Amino acid sequence: MWHDLTHLGVSVPDKILRTVVVYLALVVLLRLAGKRDLAQLNSFDLIVVLLLSNVVQNAVIGPDDSLLGGLVGAAVLIGANAFLVHIVRPWRGAAALLEGTTTVLARSGRWIPEALRREGVRQPDMEAALRRQNAYSIHDVEQLKLEPGGTIVVDLEPSRQNATKADVDRLEAKLDRLLSG
Repeated sequence: MWHDLTHLGVSVPDKILRTVVVYLALVVLLRLAGKRDLAQLNSFDLIVVLLLSNVVQNAVIGPDDSLLGGLVGAAVLIGANAFLVHIVRPWRGAAALLEGTTTVLARSGRWIPEALRREGVRQPDMEAALRRQNAYSIHDVEQLKLEPGGTIVVDLEPSRQNATKADVDRLEAKLDRLLSG
């Protein structure tokens, strides 16, 4: 039993190389697939991600199905990810290459159809995102952006933004001056 759990079916360097190559290939494929797939998963995207893990499993483990082989693969995946996140990502050029850059999907109350098409997002999905961020229509929006991680950011027109406590305090002070003067 212990032999089956601890005997690697492939060498450790082979296991490391397989895992790193598959990890990097998936990073590239997901980058090419677009930002939408990273954070705005619909049912079809989720199915692809789940199946993707199964499709690449044999490429990572090879003929090795030992417990130790799985732990080595898991450690290499976590290490490769930590390397990319903590070492490579802080470099602006590397981050832009790996994650992409912010894409403006709408500006001054108008959609940018080419940007929507390029990013593979549908206007109705973006309209739903608008409503989640207190905009009722594209006309309320100064700028709608799709960030590299897939987050949708809506900047409302100044006249549509909610008042802050500081805004209310300024108005109260102004009113007090008018009433006392």
